[in-house]
Amino acid sequence: MAAASTTARGSWQTAAPRRRRSAARRPRRREVAAGDPETELEADSAVVLRRVREAEEDLLISDFWSSALDTINRCLTKHLEQLKSPMGTLSNVLGNLHLDSSNESNMAPGSIPGENLVTRPGHLKCVCYGIGNFATCIIARNQLSFLLLFLEKCQIPRSHCWVYDPLFSQLEIAVLNTLGVIVLSENEEGKRSICGEPTIFYMLHCGTALYNNLLWSNWSADALSKMVIIGNSFKGLEERLLARVLQKNYPYIAKILKGLEELEFPQTSQFTDIFNDTSIHWFPVQKLDQFPMDIWAFQEEPDYQDCEDLEIIRNEKMTTTERN
Repeated sequence: MAAASTTARGSWQTAAPRRRRSAARRPRRREVAAGDPETELEADSAVVLRRVREAEEDLLISDFWSSALDTINRCLTKHLEQLKSPMGTLSNVLGNLHLDSSNESNMAPGSIPGENLVTRPGHLKCVCYGIGNFATCIIARNQLSFLLLFLEKCQIPRSHCWVYDPLFSQLEIAVLNTLGVIVLSENEEGKRSICGEPTIFYMLHCGTALYNNLLWSNWSADALSKMVIIGNSFKGLEERLLARVLQKNYPYIAKILKGLEELEFPQTSQFTDIFNDTSIHWFPVQKLDQFPMDIWAFQEEPDYQDCEDLEIIRNEKMTTTERN
């Protein structure tokens, strides 16, 4: 995938989250040389990058970050033990990290001076859906900052992180490219197979169909056991949706509820609107192996034709192909 990919128009969008995402004020555009779009983009990119770094700094000194890291640590330790990963548990990984402020030329794009994490090639990969307009929305910016810090702590190279949101502007795509992550060019509707590679999906406050599509694309005990999902609480989805609605519209979520473990993110007043209803999920092999074989045999692709309030924008090309 090309790092400088541009987003496809007419794609899915994130769900309108509950109790969150009040519209952020748009910052005033900086005064730059008139009539030069490239100069404007470069100047605005510098402003957004600075704000992302400031958000990272605020997160690092917060009680929320330390508590969230502990929650992630508990989950990923079990997950990595399950994978029999050669790099050991996350505790060992974190123990191998060290700070190096003496050589800023080796710093990852967008990292904070004095907080350079010297890492080796990452074992895990990461896919991020639905961050939103982080250039203008402080909630989205905090979610992006959390992702960047998370990648550092887990020693996942930014080149092993794929990001997509149909709302991204050209400015935001330019910033993400500068940060070193890969911007996907096409709407996948969450239908991404991990292809046997351990993968963490970071998808806060996304539409329920996106999670259902992701599960369908990896509907086997082997694939699910290699996945971690940081996003909307599946327990919360079960509580909010009628059982018949969940089973009809989102059957893969309904089926997997007994095959996962979930840890809720901590809640603090400072980040209530940013990480509310967020959990980290993993799929223990012991639970998946208890499923009857007929559950895995059902692999019908979701179509959502009769689903109201879908909360995602469909890929028009993909939808047209399905009709034909």
